[in-house]
Amino acid sequence: MKVSIIIPIYNEETTIRKLIRSLEPVKEKAEILFVDGGSTDRTLQMIPEGYPVLQGAKGRARQMNLGAKKSSGDVLFFLHCDSELPADAIEQIKAVMGKYRAGCFGIAFHSKNIWMKCCQIISNHRIKDRKVMFGDQGIFIQRKLFFEIGGFPDLPIMEDYQFSLTLKEMGVRPGIAGKRIYTSDRRFARGGRLRVMWKMNRLRAMYRRGVDIEKIADLYRDVR
Repeated sequence: MKVSIIIPIYNEETTIRKLIRSLEPVKEKAEILFVDGGSTDRTLQMIPEGYPVLQGAKGRARQMNLGAKKSSGDVLFFLHCDSELPADAIEQIKAVMGKYRAGCFGIAFHSKNIWMKCCQIISNHRIKDRKVMFGDQGIFIQRKLFFEIGGFPDLPIMEDYQFSLTLKEMGVRPGIAGKRIYTSDRRFARGGRLRVMWKMNRLRAMYRRGVDIEKIADLYRDVR
């Protein structure tokens, strides 16, 4: 079972070093592909030789789909650049994929803020209760199933949410790795943690009601 790690990047000079460090224990166990969306900062210069970098149009869905097409793994693992992997991430993924067709990690934050602890609990419970995975939890999936459903929908936002909803509608139950991914709370810290949590729930509700996706994307705004 070969795992391909696909990492979309765009202006990530503040996070890329920490990610590279967490990739060190897994780089000999998996194919790793970075997919750049036109970075204008020092991100590309900070990626060591030996890590392939693909160039594509900006947009997380487009970047991840490009990486999937160029990859060769039996399992596709989509990883955000502001994440930190456990050292045995590949073993964790393979253990889950021995029983499931798709899955993810639980999420954790280094922050001790009470609202981030609440966000962590809610996010991890959502996987078990509602069978919904988000991109910052590190979604992984059988290659065949990924292309069967057409990859990530070409949306400016909510591509991971819709992807997960599609799997749910198909009856694909996600497995959960035994360890967690640590992810950045940069969006929460900049916007006010409780305010951002409320806003994200509101945006997902708007999406479910069919509000124009461009309007939702404008409300979300890129933090980089």
